[in-house]
Amino acid sequence: MQWAIEWLHTVPLWEAAGLFLLQNLLVFLLAVALGEWLMRRFAHRRVAPPAPALQRHELVLASVCVLLNSGVTFAGLLLWREGWIRFRLDTGPRVLVDLAVLVGVMDLGMYLLHRTAHSRWLYGWLHADHHRYEFARPLTLFVLNPLEVLGFGMLWLTVCVAYEASWIAMMLYLFFNTLWGVLGHIGVEPFPDGWVRWPVTRAVATTTFHARHHLNQAHHYGFYTLVWDRLFGTLAPDYEASFARAPRKAELQRSLGP
Repeated sequence: MQWAIEWLHTVPLWEAAGLFLLQNLLVFLLAVALGEWLMRRFAHRRVAPPAPALQRHELVLASVCVLLNSGVTFAGLLLWREGWIRFRLDTGPRVLVDLAVLVGVMDLGMYLLHRTAHSRWLYGWLHADHHRYEFARPLTLFVLNPLEVLGFGMLWLTVCVAYEASWIAMMLYLFFNTLWGVLGHIGVEPFPDGWVRWPVTRAVATTTFHARHHLNQAHHYGFYTLVWDRLFGTLAPDYEASFARAPRKAELQRSLGP
């Protein structure tokens, strides 16, 4: 790890920018590939209708998202070089504490940003792009308004500035964030039927949880957990009963509109 730190301190910025672009492109490709595999593996447990034919607009927004995510990574490097972002190199049990802090704080922050994006004065020009594709596919994770991408990126950088986590916890969080983003947009439920009945796992967000948000935007603004939706009253009353089940006709009609 020490050699990587020394390299990041001295690498020319143009070279770092190119590396971060390749890194984020690789994350994008792996995320989409994983999502497509999960869709085939659990095709018998569909919780949302299949997505329609891919549109050029989706590819454009996804490409811009990759570019902006690379820019956020680059901004993180600059903040670290200037001493605003710090991280620890320890590998002990505190890594799990750091990971829990990062997941919990980001889950709350993303819930608040997501719910704000659904407000009537912001939704049309900020978040509507994402919901043009109610029947999501793995690519939909990256189909966001550029301002949303920057908003989530700034939230992450703010947390990194405010909290000195271990570098392992930061890497684990980024992996977890991408994985849960993929799971939310595959339209099939890979989690077992007992997931919503077990004491701890029932608080963890699932594919059904986010698929129901795409069908009914009045509920389910959380990303990793159901904690904030339960606390703020935005959890659908029938969530557990509808877990791993195909949407009802009424839900589809409400999603598609008149």
